Amino acid sequence: MGQLDGKVAIVTGAGQGVGEGIALALAKEGAAIAAAGRTKAKLARVCARIEDAGSRAIPIVCDVRNPSDIANAVQRTLAAFGGIDILVNNAQIVRNDLLDNLDDEAFVEVFDSGPFATFRFMKAVRPYLKGRGGGNIINLASSAPVRWDARGYGVYSAAKQAIRSLSRAAAHEWAQDGIRVNTIAPFALSPALEQWVESDPVGSNAMLSTIPLGRIGDSELDIGRAVVFLVGPDAGYVTALTLPLDGGQAYFG
Repeated sequence: MGQLDGKVAIVTGAGQGVGEGIALALAKEGAAIAAAGRTKAKLARVCARIEDAGSRAIPIVCDVRNPSDIANAVQRTLAAFGGIDILVNNAQIVRNDLLDNLDDEAFVEVFDSGPFATFRFMKAVRPYLKGRGGGNIINLASSAPVRWDARGYGVYSAAKQAIRSLSRAAAHEWAQDGIRVNTIAPFALSPALEQWVESDPVGSNAMLSTIPLGRIGDSELDIGRAVVFLVGPDAGYVTALTLPLDGGQAYFG
């Protein structure tokens, strides 16, 4: 028996990295998973891992910048599992560069895949969470806005701070329907981070030295398990929270 038996979760960006880790952790506690992402082969691999762990999963090709893809993901989840209890807005296009090197198109791409997609997906699932007597939304923020050096992170940081503001508003406005909304700011090993560690050992070691716990987080054990707690019964009094999951690095104040 898992603490999420009978629950249904949509996880965006579930094909790799943090999204995959969250999907696996939720599934191992009994949740059925709608794994949404842009690459079918990656989603199929993750769904196979979930099924091997004894839970149910379906892959849904979804570009979160496209409202029709979001609507399709919601309807396919309902058709497959009969309801929705959990939404994890993890997908995000990242464009980290100096402001002088970024144009309007890059700015829009980051915001479309971040705060706009988060806003649209939250509104799309809200009626179904309410219909089940409540539910949970987990949105992904970042410690980038509170980095000691903000250079190169301006657009991404702005998008992530917007997501925090949306999350807090939703937590307050939808609490009466039993919907809790929390935000996490993870730092965990992903394919992109792994490539950076390999290509820039000096820079990555300098980054590692700023983490008090002295290691990079594991996407399932450190990030996914924290999400299990936030959407589970033990966190029933927790909402409107931003939880850093980064080994003590960030200070949100």
